[in-house]
Amino acid sequence: MTRQMPLRLPTLPANDIALLAEGRHPDPFAVLGAHVVEDIHLVRAFLPGANYVELITGQGEDRRATPMIGRGDGLFEAPCPAATPYRIRTAWPGGITEAADPYSFGLLLSDDDVYLVAEGRHFDLSTRLGANLRSIDGIDGVLFAVWAPNASHVAVVGDFNGWDNRRHPMRRRLGAGIWELFIPGIREGAVYKYALVAASGERLPWKADPLARRTEEPPRTGSVVAGPPDFAWTDAAWLEKRERASPIAEPITTYEVHVGSWLRTEWGQMGSWDEATDRLIPYLQHMGFSHVELMPITEHPFGGSWGYQPLAMFAPTARLGPPEAFARFVDRCHAAGIGVILDWVPAHFPSDAHGLARFDGTALYEHEDPRQGFHVDWNTLIYNVGRREVRGFLIASALFWIETFHLDGLRVDAVASMLYRDYSRKPGEWVPNHLGGRENFEAVSFFQELNTLIGERGRGTVTIAEESTAWPGVTTPVHHGGLGFHFKWNMGWMHDTLRYFTYDPIHRGYHGDDVTFGLIYAFSENFVLPISHDEVVHGKGSLLSRMPGDDWQRFANLRLYLALMWAHPGKKLLFMGCEFGAEEEWSVDAPFPWPHPYDERRQGVSRLVRDLNALYRTTPALHRLDHAPEGFGWVVADDNANSVFAFSRSSAPGTAEIMVVANMTPVPRHDYCIGVARPGLWRERLNSDAGIYGGAGLGNGGQARTQTIAAHGQAQSLSLTLPPLGLLVLEHDPAG
Repeated sequence: MTRQMPLRLPTLPANDIALLAEGRHPDPFAVLGAHVVEDIHLVRAFLPGANYVELITGQGEDRRATPMIGRGDGLFEAPCPAATPYRIRTAWPGGITEAADPYSFGLLLSDDDVYLVAEGRHFDLSTRLGANLRSIDGIDGVLFAVWAPNASHVAVVGDFNGWDNRRHPMRRRLGAGIWELFIPGIREGAVYKYALVAASGERLPWKADPLARRTEEPPRTGSVVAGPPDFAWTDAAWLEKRERASPIAEPITTYEVHVGSWLRTEWGQMGSWDEATDRLIPYLQHMGFSHVELMPITEHPFGGSWGYQPLAMFAPTARLGPPEAFARFVDRCHAAGIGVILDWVPAHFPSDAHGLARFDGTALYEHEDPRQGFHVDWNTLIYNVGRREVRGFLIASALFWIETFHLDGLRVDAVASMLYRDYSRKPGEWVPNHLGGRENFEAVSFFQELNTLIGERGRGTVTIAEESTAWPGVTTPVHHGGLGFHFKWNMGWMHDTLRYFTYDPIHRGYHGDDVTFGLIYAFSENFVLPISHDEVVHGKGSLLSRMPGDDWQRFANLRLYLALMWAHPGKKLLFMGCEFGAEEEWSVDAPFPWPHPYDERRQGVSRLVRDLNALYRTTPALHRLDHAPEGFGWVVADDNANSVFAFSRSSAPGTAEIMVVANMTPVPRHDYCIGVARPGLWRERLNSDAGIYGGAGLGNGGQARTQTIAAHGQAQSLSLTLPPLGLLVLEHDPAG
């Protein structure tokens, strides 16, 4: 009998083995997996640290285990019949694994996917890049894909491979600079990062996945494999109604909240989405807010940034629970009749080593030139929205939140910082545009594309710009040359009126233009009146603390200011704590300062805000023409001696069925004459000095009837008692 000699396998060149061992091989698929070398079919696997490796072929009775020959440095080889499915069984020091070979799979992303990513037009980006659970040829695993065009080598590292950057090098797709690898057997919950080598050969800090849909809880920085939120939505009727609505004419009152600190207890516990579902939603209903605006919940490494320095633009922060819990919160908000708006930050990102900064060794997401790519105010990096892939990444993020989590609006942060190349920069510290000007045309184009796509795909979702300058056409439709936002924060109104209310009432007669000036431009955009978190931080004190006078006057001024805000044209936004007169300025690390149940002054402010929301919601004249000059008319704007202002609000041109009168001094005004358009009975719908709000209760007994005395261009007038530091809202009663 002739003895069969063992098959002698071809030897992989030493240089290839060295590159694999160093974690630098530029094309691992060229040497790993199944190959034909010198007419011999073989399988190679690189498994550093393995004790023993077998090649498994066939199934059932035909199942066969062939020992793989170790070639040193972790390389194993074995013969394998052509086109035979196989698995690799590996004995590690800690146990045995058996799985399909990652290097047995062909190209994974389609050519169309690669092309659209390169063009910045793949708006379902999170289903292609990142870590996506897949079943390929009946084998379950995770498809990893990352954009890193200037890297010379990229590998996946994670808790499934001992964080060994040699184990799972990725395949580079030519052209777009995308790296991909399907790893069988990995399940949801696996933690991973990318290990990149720059073109220079420099090993970069391991990077979190820019497309991660879930992350570890900070301060840990790993990305987590996650599928789409496993949640059954029940808000179809809400979405259909939203799609048919006209938000410009709707009564929108928004409660801005930092969820973690709103829920924070005196023991420092932050809370969760499930707690927010149980506590925040009933509170919003009780207070009558139509919307809640969440300060950024995209994952961010530094909690002290309040979320405004995010790194994971597709992942809800792990601090508050899993994505499914956030979906449940939004769904319950919709069931309660409350819209959800998310603060979204496309302007900049932090420079943490594990993040986007010089992601592949180059300025990939940011600008190379610090005059364009570095924010001096915030010590952050600026997205290069002129680059197609970056622009597509950001737009895909916005659409992801809207479509995955059914959000009703995005409030876009720091729009002004994107529109101006010289934003917060001295001469010589910025780069002019091609015309020599300061306008950032790339940002303009980005916002126009963003808002156009949200209009097409958002099913009634609104976008709101935090834009603090006089840039024209922020809320003008894109097809008319504007940026296409639905609303813009009215920062000018906020600054002017807050300045006015800080004056001692004895001096207010000299500063009436702080109240009236905003109406000169009030209808140039669709405005939101914002009293946001920015007004109660950084040493500014709380809203209440900025009001002058003794304790009685401070609370009266606060009630007057809030009532003026609700009566003024524009949608409303109020930061948490302002609705009851919090004493101290907000701190993200402090427990929320809930008022004592027997604190009558703060409970009175809270009751006022609740009634203002109800009045605003049920009175068309106070919201239907928020955006149009026909909905507003000055009656008294120049009574500097008494610091009294009066104006009408209308639900349709020429109706003037609401009269608002504000007395900005602590002196009661008796028999104050106001001309009105309609004769008869006017009912007092709201008096900010009412006893139930903590006031003195001075007013007009709930109603007033016109007298045939001409005033302010009208044939009849009302003779009113104006409460001190008080505001009246009167409505004409056609039946009276």
